[in-house]
Amino acid sequence: MVVIRLSRGGSKARPFYSIVVADKRVRRDGRFIERIGFYNPRAVEGEEGLRLAQDRLTYWKSVGAQASPTVERLARQAAKAQPAA
Repeated sequence: MVVIRLSRGGSKARPFYSIVVADKRVRRDGRFIERIGFYNPRAVEGEEGLRLAQDRLTYWKSVGAQASPTVERLARQAAKAQPAA
């Protein structure tokens, strides 16, 4: 099964997460199929804290990928932050 989840990066006490599409059997920070965004929970004012390619998220969900609860929450947050075009 293909999942959309967070992959941790950064250093100790300074997390940085990539939003990746990966096989469920691969470890959290291991090999992935595609990187579709990032999340920086420690972003300060003026820095970009979240970027997510909504078109790629929609594509992967349409072919059966399951998003983690955290990625679902971040996707809703990113959709709210984007102006409706």
